[in-house]
Amino acid sequence: MTPETEAATAPLQQYLSRREDGRWQADYQGLRLESHFQPIWSFPHRRTVGHEALLRVADGEGQARPPMSFFDRLAGFEEKVLADRLTRLLHLHNFTAQRNDAGEEGWLFLNIHPAVFVHAAGRQETLRASVEVLDRLGMPAHRTVLEVTEDVIAHDAEFEAAVANARETGCLLALDDFGAGHSNFDRVWRIQPEIVKLDRSLLRRAADSPRIARVMTQMVSLLHECGALVLLEGVETHDEALIALDADVDLAQGFAFGRPAPALVTGEAAHSAEIEQAWERLDERHAEGRAAHAQRMTPFSVALKKALPGLRQNQPLHQACAALLALPGVQLAYLLDEHGIDCCAPVAPAYRNPGLQDRRFAPLEQAGHARWARRPYFRRAVAELGQVQVTRPYLSLKGARMCVTMSMAFWSQGKMQVICVDLDWAPGDD
Repeated sequence: MTPETEAATAPLQQYLSRREDGRWQADYQGLRLESHFQPIWSFPHRRTVGHEALLRVADGEGQARPPMSFFDRLAGFEEKVLADRLTRLLHLHNFTAQRNDAGEEGWLFLNIHPAVFVHAAGRQETLRASVEVLDRLGMPAHRTVLEVTEDVIAHDAEFEAAVANARETGCLLALDDFGAGHSNFDRVWRIQPEIVKLDRSLLRRAADSPRIARVMTQMVSLLHECGALVLLEGVETHDEALIALDADVDLAQGFAFGRPAPALVTGEAAHSAEIEQAWERLDERHAEGRAAHAQRMTPFSVALKKALPGLRQNQPLHQACAALLALPGVQLAYLLDEHGIDCCAPVAPAYRNPGLQDRRFAPLEQAGHARWARRPYFRRAVAELGQVQVTRPYLSLKGARMCVTMSMAFWSQGKMQVICVDLDWAPGDD
């Protein structure tokens, strides 16, 4: 270890001691600091892939104290920098001792105060000292994940410079609490964290609303396109584990898979029955959902196919689709040409009451020369000619009502056309 690193770590080592059970603790300002670790699970791998280090604090009488109370009592920024570094060094000692004994590899997630992160990453000598400490403890930098909360990226220039410097060490960066408060995808694009941790508040809302659950799935997909792995924290129940898996998150953390404890989860314990149950329940739910969806869509699919002979013979749309329009739940039928443009005026069932329309969206009701070629119902129908397609629920631009669209492409007199029908879809239908 270089003299610079010795000088940087000496103020911290004086507070550390190793107990008879092999675990490390720190004694600082009359408080005892210890490490607990919560496992982080990969759904695809069906095992643990890392642990988050969490601080536990007790007073002189052994009574537990909230970890934040430890930092709140500190006076001055430099003292908070020292305490923040001390807790991470404590976690590193406890993690590497167990990991080496168990012969296991995995990430160690370390929380870092955002102001301290900007301060430390702005100092090259501090970064070098951090890497040397990792090397001395046998902890590769690429196994270390620094967690920084999103709400601290107010000073963008300083934070991005700190991110660039921290990456030179080989550590990974996790953006914590995404989805709580003012989350910003632009920051994800610019900072490019390797991991984004979704806040539990998203999970709570998704548990109460199928619509929010779909939105969370799309959020996960977008984060994947940003180049980040997605970790959902706060997964506490069987149902929440199922929501997490269904949303296609990569990693999960929470009481459903393990509470924080001094010992790492290794060996056979690193394979969770909870994950296996989540996969089984997901398979069952998808099978049940496909069966229920098929049963619900069958009458519309049959009627849609029955409309084809008349459409190929250039019958008026309302006449060719008479049986389809008579089914309860139909909002609108329309016929598109090969460019996605209406071949004729759309038709609505006679039973629909125009007074039920939301007049706030009246400007959208007259499609005019609209072109729908980029819509999923058109693109999927064209890609699979002659096959009935059904979209996910969405807000229709033809009247601003929640719907799913059933569509099918066919040939008529040498030209391709696509018949579409919008069907009512209310929250809870899925």
